Parts: sequence; structure tokens; C-alpha cells
Amino acid sequence: MTQLHSNIIGSGARNFIILHGFLGMGDNWKTHAKNLAHNGYCIHLVDARNHGRSFWSDQFSYPLMVQDLLNYMDFHHLGDAIFLGHSMGGKTAMSFALQHPHRIEKLVVVDIAPKYYAPHHQQILAGLSTMDFKVLSSRAAAGLHLEKFVTEIGVRQFLLKNLYWIEEGKLGLRPNIAVLKNAAESIGATIASDKQFVKPTLFLKGENSNYINTDSDLQDITRLFPKANITSIKKAGHWLHAENPKDFFDSLTTWLG
Repeated sequence: MTQLHSNIIGSGARNFIILHGFLGMGDNWKTHAKNLAHNGYCIHLVDARNHGRSFWSDQFSYPLMVQDLLNYMDFHHLGDAIFLGHSMGGKTAMSFALQHPHRIEKLVVVDIAPKYYAPHHQQILAGLSTMDFKVLSSRAAAGLHLEKFVTEIGVRQFLLKNLYWIEEGKLGLRPNIAVLKNAAESIGATIASDKQFVKPTLFLKGENSNYINTDSDLQDITRLFPKANITSIKKAGHWLHAENPKDFFDSLTTWLG
């Protein structure tokens, strides 16, 4: 059975699984992981299928990513864990919690709701899928190519972390773009269930993000997660953990207790 790649930081008795967003990787969370490890947790920075250093597959959906995580926990002999998921990772974490509540101690969902999201990564995927590494032989050249598709410098920098050297002089991308460029509907899919996750749950949203609307999304959130608290992080958008890391970390650790 193929296992997900992870970077395990810390040796605390309580396991803490962090799930990255679309086109990200576990290492995007390394700074927060190190800080959480100082608080006594064992942090698992997990790369989703078709992302980071995890395996590539033609199949991609939330049910499959939930099963990947269940296999991961069984392989590493994790009875339960605190789960934190950002964006796509948040939807994966919500799905897992509703299906396997006994394997989650607490749930943290970062800037995503269980609702459907229309495809909105088309320009990013167009930029990544048209990278020709026979021509683009440096990170700078790849950045200039991506600038034609993605205007926000912070988003470009985030995406360029996916570059790696296959061999000397030859770059490649870690995500399986051939599959992910056709996965827009899967990424935006609604998380629906006739069950509830009744353990402590925290939703963290960026003050400047439109991914969670507290008024219109609250009913859906509390229907599935009746113990949910929603906290807004000031001066931050969708990447709140990177845009305002101090307030994000303080809010997270205060809630964790």
C-alpha cells in the first residue's frame, strides 16, 4: 500500500496532523510545526496525494484523501490526533472527522467552509501547466513565466516553492499538474453528511478573506460541527497563517489550551 509522505517534527505524546491547501505541501507549515512541537506535540506535516513528495495518482477526491489519511494513521500507529487543515486540507479534515470521529481529538479548519466553491484556480493552473522546463532552466525564468498568469507576488512565491531540481540544470514541479488541472470540481466539492462531529472544533478565518461568510455559512458549519467556534484573524486573507502568523498562532494555541 502506497503511503503519504510526511515530515514528522517533535516527539510529544499528542499527535497533531496538519493538512496543506491546494498546490501546497506540508513543509509550508514547518515554522508553525516547530513552534507547536515546543508545546509538546508530535507534528505530522502530511503531503496529500499528487502534492509535495507524496505519490501521484490519476484519481483525486476527498473520499480518497480521507482513506489515504486513515492508512497513514494506521501505518504510524496513531490512535487519534488533533487535525488542522487549511483550504483543501480543511475540507479533507472535515470529511475525515465526519467519517472517523473516534480518530480525531480536536479539529481545526482554516479558512474554508463545507459548502461548494466554484472553480477559481484556472489562471494558476494555466500558468503551471504551460511551464516548459526545456526552456525554463532557472527559478527566475519560471517566476517570469508565472507572472503572466498570476499578478499577486505572494501567490507566485507560494507556487514557486513547488519547483525542484530533478537533476543538475533541469527543473520540475512536485504537484501532478496533469491531474490537478482537471480537478476543479473535486476541490470545490461540498462536504455533506447526515452525521455530526461533536468534539471541539475551531474555524479560523482571514478577516480579508471571502472563503467563509460568518452569516451565510454559520448554519451549515454548526449543523455538521455543533461545537464549532469561529475566530477571525485580523489583517489577513486566505493565507492567514502566513499573512499574520503571530495572531494565527496565538488564537490557535489559546483555543488548544
